[in-house]
Amino acid sequence: MTLLIFGLLCFTIVHLSLSAAPGIKSSVINSIGEKYWRAMFAALALGSVLIIVLGWRSAPVEYAYVPPHWLRHLTMLMMLVAFILFGASKGATNIQRIVRHPMMTAVLVWAIAHLLANGETRSLLLFGSFLIWIILQMVFVNKREGAWIKPEPVPMKRTLKNMIISIVMYVVFFSLHKYYAGISLITT
Repeated sequence: MTLLIFGLLCFTIVHLSLSAAPGIKSSVINSIGEKYWRAMFAALALGSVLIIVLGWRSAPVEYAYVPPHWLRHLTMLMMLVAFILFGASKGATNIQRIVRHPMMTAVLVWAIAHLLANGETRSLLLFGSFLIWIILQMVFVNKREGAWIKPEPVPMKRTLKNMIISIVMYVVFFSLHKYYAGISLITT
């Protein structure tokens, strides 16, 4: 569990420092340059995710609660919404006129969905940490950006194309879940 906690702390510090103290990013970029900043941030972010995955997989499976079986279906529906929101953050879509931060909202939905479906302590720590992190992230970003100005409408064709791609990605990730998370979503 220690490795998981360490990875979560690294991930949170790396990401929250940008929102909570944007001056840090500027001073590091001024010192080492934009190219090296991006490489360093990517290495820290990917490294922390790798530590989180290794920590989660090595943590003991101890149940705090056993969620009812029907929550699996609600989680799958929420994950479809999360994929559509995440996809909406990639390029201009009309979803961005409804949701201020579609990518962060996708992470929020992802965390809540997984908290509903998983009752073991390692999952509660993982998804609970991401839930707290993304809420703090949204608060800091909203404070930094100020009042929300809704983007102009885009052709519905663009939004539909984006949604179709997101649904295809959902199906791919759903099918491969047992390989990257170690848990099959398809029961026989």
